[in-house]
Amino acid sequence: MLAGELYRPGDPEIQADIAATKAWMARYNAASAAPPSERRALLAERFVHVGTDAVIRPPFFCDYGFNISIGDGAFMNFNCVILDVCRVSIGDGTQIGPAVQIYAADHPRDPEPRRAGLEFGRPVVIGRNVWIGGGALIMPGVTVGDDAVIGAGAVVTRDVAAGTTVVGNPARPIVGRSAGEN
Repeated sequence: MLAGELYRPGDPEIQADIAATKAWMARYNAASAAPPSERRALLAERFVHVGTDAVIRPPFFCDYGFNISIGDGAFMNFNCVILDVCRVSIGDGTQIGPAVQIYAADHPRDPEPRRAGLEFGRPVVIGRNVWIGGGALIMPGVTVGDDAVIGAGAVVTRDVAAGTTVVGNPARPIVGRSAGEN
C-alpha cells in the first residue's frame, strides 16, 4: 500500500490501523477546545512529522495519519479530510481553507481489480507557502509547487507549477494575471 501497489483494504493489519486511527481521531476531534499545544501533541502521536507552530483545527479526518507530514507554520482549517494511504506532505507556511480534501487513495481504472476490491495510492506533495481555498479537492498523485494558489472549490487533477494560481473544475491556471490580482 505504502509503495503505491495494489492492496486489499480489508486486510486485518490495515483494518487494525484504521481502528487505531478512528480512536485517535475521536480524541483529537474532542480536543477542539484544548490549547493548540495539546492538539499539536496529539498530532505528533500519529503524524510522521508535525512542524513547529503547525495547526489543524478540529474536526479533522484521515485514513491513517502516519503517512502525513505537515511543515512549520502550516495551517489547516475546520473539516479537512486527508486520505493518506500513502505519503501526503504539506510544506512550511501552507494555508489550507475549511473543508479541503486531499486524496492519496486511488482505484484501478480496470473494472476487474475494482471488482476484486483492490485499491492503490499515489503520494500527494504540497509545497511551501501554498494557499488552498475552502472546499478544494486535491487528487491522488498531484504535486503543488511552492507559492501556488488553489482557488476555492477547485478540483486539482494535475500538478500545479510553483507560483501558479489555478481555479475551476478541473483546475486550470489563470493566465495573464498575478495571484494578487485575482
